[in-house]
Amino acid sequence: MGSRLIAAASMAALFALPVSALAQATAEAIEAEREQGEAPAPAMAQELDTVYVTATRRAEPLKDVPISITALSQDELDAKGIVGYEGMAHATPGVVLNRASANFNNFTARGIATNGYNANLQSTVAIYIDELPISANGNSTILDPSLYDVERIEFLRGPQGTLFGSGSLAGALRILTHAPDPNVFEGSVLADVGVTGSSSLRQRYNAMLNVPLVEDRLALRVVSFSRNEEGYVDNLGTGIDKSNELESWGGRATLLWEPTDRLSMQLRLSREESTPKDSSLINPDRGGDRDKRYSDRPDRFSGEMTNYNLTVGYQFDSVKLTSSSTWSDYEAYFNVDLAGTYNQAFAFALDAPGENRTFVQEMRLVSDTSGPFDWVLGGFYFKRERDVYFGYRSNEEYLAASGITGLPDEYYLKYHTFDVSKEQALFGQLTWRFTDDAWATFGLRYGSTEAQGFTREGGYSSDYLTLAYYCSFLGICGLPVTITPVAAAEGVKAKESGPSYRVSASWRPTPSLTTYAAVATGFRAPVVNARAGAVSAIDPDDLVIPYGADSDELVSYELGMKGRWMNGRLAANLALYHTDWNDIQVQANRVSDSVQFATNIGGAYSRGVEFELMAMPNSSWTFALNGSINRAKVDTLTAEEAAVSGAVMGARLSGPEYSGSLTVNYSFDWFRNSVGNASLAVVHVGDFPGSFPNVPGQPGVVSPTYDYTESYTLVNASLAAAFDRFTVGLYAENLFDDRSINYVHPEAFIDGRYGVVRPRTVGVRVGYRF
Repeated sequence: MGSRLIAAASMAALFALPVSALAQATAEAIEAEREQGEAPAPAMAQELDTVYVTATRRAEPLKDVPISITALSQDELDAKGIVGYEGMAHATPGVVLNRASANFNNFTARGIATNGYNANLQSTVAIYIDELPISANGNSTILDPSLYDVERIEFLRGPQGTLFGSGSLAGALRILTHAPDPNVFEGSVLADVGVTGSSSLRQRYNAMLNVPLVEDRLALRVVSFSRNEEGYVDNLGTGIDKSNELESWGGRATLLWEPTDRLSMQLRLSREESTPKDSSLINPDRGGDRDKRYSDRPDRFSGEMTNYNLTVGYQFDSVKLTSSSTWSDYEAYFNVDLAGTYNQAFAFALDAPGENRTFVQEMRLVSDTSGPFDWVLGGFYFKRERDVYFGYRSNEEYLAASGITGLPDEYYLKYHTFDVSKEQALFGQLTWRFTDDAWATFGLRYGSTEAQGFTREGGYSSDYLTLAYYCSFLGICGLPVTITPVAAAEGVKAKESGPSYRVSASWRPTPSLTTYAAVATGFRAPVVNARAGAVSAIDPDDLVIPYGADSDELVSYELGMKGRWMNGRLAANLALYHTDWNDIQVQANRVSDSVQFATNIGGAYSRGVEFELMAMPNSSWTFALNGSINRAKVDTLTAEEAAVSGAVMGARLSGPEYSGSLTVNYSFDWFRNSVGNASLAVVHVGDFPGSFPNVPGQPGVVSPTYDYTESYTLVNASLAAAFDRFTVGLYAENLFDDRSINYVHPEAFIDGRYGVVRPRTVGVRVGYRF
């Protein structure tokens, strides 16, 4: 019975949705109870004390942290075979993944988003790989990181500006990779082979090796992965079937040296390349099914990210010092057909490769947990330099057909931008424990951000768009372009400084129940529009590009409860929140020429409830239910703000009102002394708007791109067997092949603006550990 329980715990969410750490802890509680032959004592019933998170920059029991957190363990992620963001949002109450295509990811938490794209803006949810904020790149091309052999994932909901800085307006996702173990030689592999739709092969392979080099002192851990996924979308413009194929590979190597019991040094190198062959966005009007799109060439959003990290820790008598230094180089390739702006009347596309060079330094002192006071004190520095090489192009076929001449090649506009962003801050957090069952936490961060953009000398512009418009709509063709050199320019430096804070009070009325109340703030860095003051060459009466956007202001009020009953067999987490969001940063596009810009508008509120429930009535059955009810709407708006943004009073923000999931797991003794596990998961996500309803610059005119996603329900199922070292399982994702629209792109320039749920995928996963 004991071995079956342990195996069941590790498989509690294998091939369905993860149910956080609750299932594993509950299984451990029952196992301890059975081994002792009696019910555990009250102190022993708090099995979730063994589940620790570092959301407060110190290791603390999950149930004592006054933040709404979903934690996914390494075993859950490895066993399910998750190698990207898939499934993570479904496991987290109140969170939606806006996934336009591979490497285009934005999470929305608690409805804090005006659309799912966030072009030119930071996401409202910060994404961290260890100490590196990868979502701080100012747009949506965020690489899909590999999640194999990570120690833990923590999704913190609500503003986290005090400890995690800008961009954590609505939450922070932390991907914490696994450290080497200097005392264990171990390894693992996981192979996942499936079929998407009727014939698209999906292959995912992962491996890990941990090698102790010097016992207790030195170890190396190496992880590698590879993905090759055939597509399921046909591009009618390029003539390529299954065009959205994905190839991705990478790995990381971590060296840990502990020369003394007090000193530790860890050096980590990671590399990841992700190369989608085409976008997954589709146009439902392009054919008899939804898996059709059109572009003159493949739309590609690929990336290559290399990270170097050095973390040094020293344990003093009563405090630990940690220094983390991270260097990152991210090369992104952004190729997109923009001809949908004019209904494919003439060739209009953008190729914009870029490179981000980022340095992040954080130092912090963390007190030992003893006595009535615990504290954290630290400093943070972030610098990113970004080069983008913009190339707006026609194509040779259209130039020949229209008779437009005078371009040196197919590009009608070329320029090179360079921008620098910096953030620096001091932060601290103090917890005062009045008694063992009552404590308060005070957190403060004072920081400054600045950003400045430059245009390099060189390149050129032309009146191609005007001539193409004349030819395609007025019949005036065969005209030569006028070439104008691009001069060097220096943008205005945007600077902002100020505090963020978090205050909470926690009370444990009984040993099995912890309650808290919290007030917290968050912010995003200011934005300067690269083409501020520019007038449209096509329509001079269209709006003039504004200066930019200041930081938005957000304050969240939250009440929470975390309870464990029946010796850990029944658990519940509950959070009620109200959020005031003001000076909202928004992204819009000028209608006539699709120039993007950022600005601020009035305010909105978001209020709701999130819950996580888990029950394990016996050693075989586990039930997990999570859900969210959210109301998020614009409640403050001037006529001028409505005109420039397209917003209206009472407009819904881009998050579902209802979402949730139910997971049922049944474990049983099976053949050849294996432990079987059958899982069924049902996920529901409600509909939500993809943008504000009106056209920016045209008050009262409903945007032709305004649309809602579709409410959808997914069913995932699996059957698996765990042997001594092997795990093998069959699975079906999206069992009933729901093809609902789950993403609406807010901009008009692309032909395919809709994302759809991935077709049904069935397959087998085989894992081996030693």
